[in-house]
Amino acid sequence: MVLLLDAEDTAVIRQTAEALTRVGTVAAMRLVALAVAEADDNQADWLQSGVHDALAGPGGVPDVAAVCGKLARDPEEAVRRGAADISAWADG
Repeated sequence: MVLLLDAEDTAVIRQTAEALTRVGTVAAMRLVALAVAEADDNQADWLQSGVHDALAGPGGVPDVAAVCGKLARDPEEAVRRGAADISAWADG
């Protein structure tokens, strides 16, 4: 989580979000969702950029919308909220 919310180095936020999104597992995206839920506006912008980089990059990524759908049923409210934001980014 520290890398996803690094207030001193926003490039780390973006790169970590991109890498985890490329992995695309429920566990990886759960970390991104938690970070999104805890992020301030600046951090959220960089998280969104990282997710977009992964989605637009070569080779494709796993179905982020499907993973976010699974996270929408997570027992932790922060994960559900973050997953909803990521899902909206993926659709947009």
